Amino acid sequence: MRFSQLLIPTLKETPSEAEVISHQLLLRAGFIRKLSSGIYSYLPLGLAAIRKVEQIVRQEMVRAGAQELLLPMVQPGDLWQESGRWEKYGPELLRFTDRHGRESCLGPTHEEVITDLVRMNVHSYRDLPLNLFQIQTKFRDEIRPRFGLMRGREFIMKDGYSFDATEESADKTYMAMHQAYHRIFTRCGLAFRAVEADTGTIGGSFSHEFMVLADTGEDTIVICKNCEYAANMEKAGYREPAKPDTVPALKELTKVETPGKRKVEAVTEFLGISAKELIKTMIFMADEKPVAVLLRGDHEVQSVKLANALGVNDDNLRLADDKEVFDATGVPSGYLGPIGLKIPVLADLEITRMYNFAIGANEKNHHFTNANLGRDFEVKTITDLRMVTEEDNCPKCGGALSLTKGIEVGHIFKLGTSYSKALKATFLDNQGEERPFIMGCYGIGVSRTVAAAIEQNHDKDGIIFPLPITPFQVIILNLSPKDEEISAAASKLYDYLRSEGIEVLLDDRDERPGSKFKDADLIGIPYRVMVGKSFSNEGMLEIRTRADGKTTTLTLDETGPELVKIIKEALA
Repeated sequence: MRFSQLLIPTLKETPSEAEVISHQLLLRAGFIRKLSSGIYSYLPLGLAAIRKVEQIVRQEMVRAGAQELLLPMVQPGDLWQESGRWEKYGPELLRFTDRHGRESCLGPTHEEVITDLVRMNVHSYRDLPLNLFQIQTKFRDEIRPRFGLMRGREFIMKDGYSFDATEESADKTYMAMHQAYHRIFTRCGLAFRAVEADTGTIGGSFSHEFMVLADTGEDTIVICKNCEYAANMEKAGYREPAKPDTVPALKELTKVETPGKRKVEAVTEFLGISAKELIKTMIFMADEKPVAVLLRGDHEVQSVKLANALGVNDDNLRLADDKEVFDATGVPSGYLGPIGLKIPVLADLEITRMYNFAIGANEKNHHFTNANLGRDFEVKTITDLRMVTEEDNCPKCGGALSLTKGIEVGHIFKLGTSYSKALKATFLDNQGEERPFIMGCYGIGVSRTVAAAIEQNHDKDGIIFPLPITPFQVIILNLSPKDEEISAAASKLYDYLRSEGIEVLLDDRDERPGSKFKDADLIGIPYRVMVGKSFSNEGMLEIRTRADGKTTTLTLDETGPELVKIIKEALA
C-alpha cells in the first residue's frame, strides 16, 4: 500500500481527551477516531492490527479443537431472566424494548445464547466435548468509559464456550484453553502472566486472567519471585504466618481518652504503638445494609473478597459515609470498635494472630487498649478480606511476593453447571441418565490486546509494534519523490517485498524527510528502509529497526532478501 492512498490522519499534538499512552498514540497515529463516549471507529491501520490479533486467535483456537460460529449481538431478555442475570448483571447491560414490547439487550457476553443453542441441538454424550467460539463486537454500558480501547463501551472480543460430559473432560478442556491462550499471547509478542482471578458476574468455580505486564496497567497483580504463582489482587492469597507457640499474657482492657484522634496515624502516634497493633473498624454498605469490617491498622480491604464473603455483587458494595456510619452505630467515624456493635461484623484473618491491641471504644474521643478477640468480643465470620502486600509470603512456596501492574487481555472460567442448570440444558449420558452440561467460558479482548501491546511497547516517539501484530512489517521512505532514480529504487524494493509476501507501506508523499521520519516512528512499523541521497551517491539503502534504533546499510539488491529473511525467521 502507498501512504498517499491510505487514510492515516496522523496528529502532531496529543488530544486532550486521551489519558493513557495507548489512547494518545492510537489517536495520534491515525488508528482510531472517537464517535461518541467509549465508541470508536477503527481506521485502516487500527483495523489491520486488530485483524492480525484475530488471525492468531483463530489459528490457536482451531488448533485447540474449537469451532468458530457467529451469534446475534441482540439477545432476548427472557433468556437472561431465565439464567437469573437480567437484574444481577447491573446497569452495564444495555436493555431496550422493541416495537412489540419484547425486552432485549445488546450482548456484553453470550453465555445465555450459546447455552440455549446447545440445549436445542446437542442431546447425547456422544456429541461431547464441544468447544465453540466467535469473534464479535460486544457492548457494555460502562459508567465511566475511558482510556480509549482499554475501557470502551463497544469493543471487539473473542468469546468461547465449552460443553463437557464429565468433570475430568471439562478440566482437560480448560487446560487446553489455558495452553492455547499462552500460545496466543506469546505469538502476539507480549510479555504476560496468567494469574488466578475472581469469577465475577460470569460465575463459575475458578478462573485465570491473562495479564499483559505494563507499568501503566490498571490492575495490580501479585507474583511470586520463586515459583509460578500469580494472582490478581482480588484473588491473591498469602501464606499465613505460624501462630506463636505461647500466647502472651492478656492485659486488662483499658479505655483511653483520645481527643480528636480519628485516623490510624493519629491514634497510633498518640498511643505510642504501631499500626500493626491496632484494629480499625470500617462500615460498608452491602445492598444498602450496613456491615462492619475489622482489619489490622496497616492493611486495606479488598472489596471483591469482602463482596464474596457477604454474597453480594461488588457493584452493590461501598464504604459508608459519615452520616451512614452514625445512623448505623450511633458513633462518629474514627472511634468505632467491635465491642457492643449491633450490626453484622466480619473480620480479616489477621486479627486471630493479634493480642492486646487497640480498638475504637464506640464513644467519641475514646479508644480501648489491650483488647482481645474471644475475651472482649466475638466475631462469627473471619476470613481473608485484605489486600496482599509485599510483606506477605507466597501461599504456595512461601517465597517473596512482588506487586506489579498488568492489563487484562484474556479471562478463562471453569463455569461448571451454573448456566446449564439454570437454563435446563441437559444431555443423556452413557447410562441414559439426563445430566446438565459442564461448561467453560473463554474470552479475549481483541481490540484491548492491541491497546495493551502499545502500553507495553512504546517510547517518546511513538508505537513500537511487535512484529506479529503490526499493521505493516516494513515501511519504505522515499526521501526524494521527485527524483526518478530514487523513486524507481523505492518502487522496485516495494514490488519485490510484496511479491515475497511481506506487508509493506511505501511512503511516497511529497513531504519533508523529517515529517516522514516522525510519522514512521509514530506508527511504529518494525522495519524502516530509507531511500535517499545515499542511494544516489553510493547505491546504498539504510534499514532501521524501530525497537532498538539499530541501522544496517545494504545495496538495493541485498536489502529485499535480507528483510524477507529477518521477518520470516522472526515469525517462524
